[in-house]
Amino acid sequence: MNPIPYGRQDIRPDDLQAVLASLQSDYLTQGPKIAEFETAFAQYIGAPYAVAVANGTAALHLSVLALGLNPGDYVVTSPLTFAASGNCALYAGAHVLFAETDAYGSIRPDAVQALFDQYGSKIKGIIPVDFAGRPADLPALKKIANAYGAWMLEDACHAPGAQRSGDSKFRCGDGSLADAAIFSFHPVKHIACGEGGMITTSNPEVHQRLLVLRTHGITRDQHRFTNPASLADSSLSDSDPYPLWYMEMQELGYNYRLTDMQAALGLSQLNRAEENLIRRKEIARFYHAALSGVGDLQLPHADSPSETEDHAWHLYVVRTQKRKALYDYLREHHIFAQVHYFPLHLMPHYRTSFGYGPGLCPQAERFYSECLSIPMYPSLSQEQLSYVVDAIRAFFDQTPTNS
Repeated sequence: MNPIPYGRQDIRPDDLQAVLASLQSDYLTQGPKIAEFETAFAQYIGAPYAVAVANGTAALHLSVLALGLNPGDYVVTSPLTFAASGNCALYAGAHVLFAETDAYGSIRPDAVQALFDQYGSKIKGIIPVDFAGRPADLPALKKIANAYGAWMLEDACHAPGAQRSGDSKFRCGDGSLADAAIFSFHPVKHIACGEGGMITTSNPEVHQRLLVLRTHGITRDQHRFTNPASLADSSLSDSDPYPLWYMEMQELGYNYRLTDMQAALGLSQLNRAEENLIRRKEIARFYHAALSGVGDLQLPHADSPSETEDHAWHLYVVRTQKRKALYDYLREHHIFAQVHYFPLHLMPHYRTSFGYGPGLCPQAERFYSECLSIPMYPSLSQEQLSYVVDAIRAFFDQTPTNS
């Protein structure tokens, strides 16, 4: 059996053709594919606006700036996330507070409320994470944010296509609850661009600011120019139209653009996003059935059909007190599981800079000590899935229950 990673890209002939066509076009960057990808992605997610950027980290950074985060402000996020979810606030000179998580790695609204009770209006924003593809409790978090005049930025990198059904319906990133949402197009994500990211929002002012911030703070919209036309060209009077070449840098921005080649790949991948989402749910249901009752494994949402259907299944995260032994055993059998995530508040930078340490979020820390992400991606064959399940079963068959 060839090595089986926890996640991988799925590149097909249509993807190759799309990238080749882009390479043969007039534009490699700053061309029409960017807007085409943005429009298509916004339609898929159900948001009014989408802005393509260089990666998910850039999406987070630009979003907190566009939402008005300033030095000295506070932001709340989850400790069970990739570093960028917290780092984006640090880039803006803000402070990061970590809220406790539930049994599935999602931020708990009551823990967020406790932080607002302590810090009050110092907290300017909440960055919930749709961990593993499960939608965060955005309705409850939105009520808290509204009560304090705070914004909410949804880290939906794991969750394109995920939704919450029932009384409080929403689709991750649709702009109905969060002020903005961000997505990643890293190879292991649902849509792969090599690198890449997207920001969705329903706020036209945030949308316009994002467009400027991603390109050095420069605008070419003459309706937004502040310099007189005569400064653009001495032959002009201030009432004349600006010359076509003229542009203005109106604030400090960044070069966080996506290329046309990446956008072409993203568009091609987006065409089968629903097909791949269906396959991820099939794999989750297979794991639910095949691993139920095996050893001390705790499975994600196996007893909840609605959770399974609403989930985007970027990751399939099991929990076991034998995590390290199972991880090593699977590697010995060429199954490369992964751990998501080492709690961000325990990273050396956060410990030394902010004084955080063990015990701050005990449930998140326990989750980390037990969690393991087993292979989950659409191109997994039934043979590979059976091999993974058989290996996990074999491990627990030969491991004493009290070890």
